[in-house]
Amino acid sequence: MSQPIDRRDFVATCSLAIIAPLLGACASLASHPVPIDRGRVRLRLADHPSLGQPGGAVKILPDGAMNPLYVLSLQSGAFAVLSPVCTHRGCTVDIQGTNLVCPCHGSTYDREGRVLRGPAERPLKRHDATVVAGVLEIDARDLS
Repeated sequence: MSQPIDRRDFVATCSLAIIAPLLGACASLASHPVPIDRGRVRLRLADHPSLGQPGGAVKILPDGAMNPLYVLSLQSGAFAVLSPVCTHRGCTVDIQGTNLVCPCHGSTYDREGRVLRGPAERPLKRHDATVVAGVLEIDARDLS
């Protein structure tokens, strides 16, 4: 017969079960500071191996920007650069597999920023990006 667990052990076990996955998610999406040069952020794709495969993601924080950006590798081989700020109430969305999900009210977006499930009605803000000679160039003129 097993011994009953006391309240302190129960709370500690539950807390660890809740916090551990969150810490892992935070560590995996640490923001990479990046400079802005003449209105563009330039990321050498060779420096970010996760972007070389579909489903890869990098979180960057351009100099002087208030919020980070998600750089997402798409199935097509293209890239989407999205603001992680939910258009419903301004919470920060999390990358969860092939979707971006708002932890506040459950709005769900695809990897191109389109709304899959509300309450959000507008897509995530997207920034233009092109690849030139192995460098992803992101238009940073309208960062806020």
